[in-house]
Amino acid sequence: MNDHEMQRIMKAAADNGATFTAYTFIRLNGAINFLFHDWLYKNFPNHADKVWHLIEQSHDGKVNDTRWGVRMRGEGSIADMVAQTYKKYGKLYNMNAEEWHLDTSKFRVPGGQGKLF
Repeated sequence: MNDHEMQRIMKAAADNGATFTAYTFIRLNGAINFLFHDWLYKNFPNHADKVWHLIEQSHDGKVNDTRWGVRMRGEGSIADMVAQTYKKYGKLYNMNAEEWHLDTSKFRVPGGQGKLF
């Protein structure tokens, strides 16, 4: 919904010292689905169908995609376009050059038996 502002946002972030950015493709889970639908059709009746169908197209025909690895990035031509735009501006503004890795070696299941030795 705000992909047209991506360049301005990423440039402003870079200009203010940011070195890392991320994005999430819109998905409407649970009650958010109904709240957003109601808000969209009341506030933007002329554009509501287009917006709603673009969200559906990017999530296998649903707005509440729960598939791991897909739900946060979407799929299809619209999601691909957003990903390419994000990557382009990331390179342009020298963002995300550093790779981040999550260290899970210290993770323990909550409530599990502790180790003494």
